[in-house]
Amino acid sequence: MADIINSENEGDLQAQIEEVEALSAIYGDEWCVIDEASRIFCIKISNDLEEQKLTACLQIILPPDYPSAAPPIYQINAAWLRGLERAKLANSLEDLYVEHIGESILYLWVEKIRDFLVEKSQSSETVDQPENVNVTAEEDEDDDEDLPDFRTLKLNTENAHLFMDKANEVPPIKHGNPITDRRSTFQPHLAPVVTPRQVKMVLEKLYENKKIASATHNIYAYRIYCEDKHSFLQDCEDDGETAAGGRLLHLLQILDVRNVMVVVSRWYGGILLGPDRFKHINNCARNILVEEGYTASTDEATKSGAKTKRPKTKKTK
Repeated sequence: MADIINSENEGDLQAQIEEVEALSAIYGDEWCVIDEASRIFCIKISNDLEEQKLTACLQIILPPDYPSAAPPIYQINAAWLRGLERAKLANSLEDLYVEHIGESILYLWVEKIRDFLVEKSQSSETVDQPENVNVTAEEDEDDDEDLPDFRTLKLNTENAHLFMDKANEVPPIKHGNPITDRRSTFQPHLAPVVTPRQVKMVLEKLYENKKIASATHNIYAYRIYCEDKHSFLQDCEDDGETAAGGRLLHLLQILDVRNVMVVVSRWYGGILLGPDRFKHINNCARNILVEEGYTASTDEATKSGAKTKRPKTKKTK
């Protein structure tokens, strides 16, 4: 079974290499390699119009099992792209993926975004790029919730130390119930995070525990919501368990959780589990997210008709 999975991953990696080479040739300087080893790329997309020029940046992470079994993890950065329009564009990209599941999809995604930019610029609405925003005070009050709040980048000097102190603290870490299967044990850990620095601090704190440090794998994923950009900062780590980090991040995305980090430690028991190991990793992660109030349980979601709920505000005991 392990040989089959490795073979599939090798096929996916080859498909990714060929796709990236093609995209680099097609888009030239617009295509950017951020981290080749982690399969992170970025492309600047514009509507190519002199007047009413619009641009967007598509950041992509290619999971090890893309394109055969998983979609790319993506983020669209465009300050002018607001709620309903952002949702509409995201839905169109997801529809494209479903129509072409198992195939290389990035070229279709880029051109779909470009078409969206052209349609937007040709609509009756006037859209200003962030550097050209020029609205009246009255308009600013009406649209304040929709516009990116660049003012948050300038911290009030009186309260800045409070923000920095919080960001520099090690967040409280919760440890979930372990799952054991054929002598392999999986245990989840969860911490609220609001900065990448806190992610590093959580990992360092966990590794102070000799048992956790000795785990065969410590797989993790996190999602941090950036209020000023209306987008997510997110990443994951396999720690030697190929594709596990990407699957864990995909779970966090499906559950639509934010400002949280989940680590799953696995102690290998000597017996290969095949695909069951991914099931245990995700089940562990979902269990602790439910326990800590970041998402509804299956029963609660069924009763309420909702898939997820936002993180609860937790009081410090």
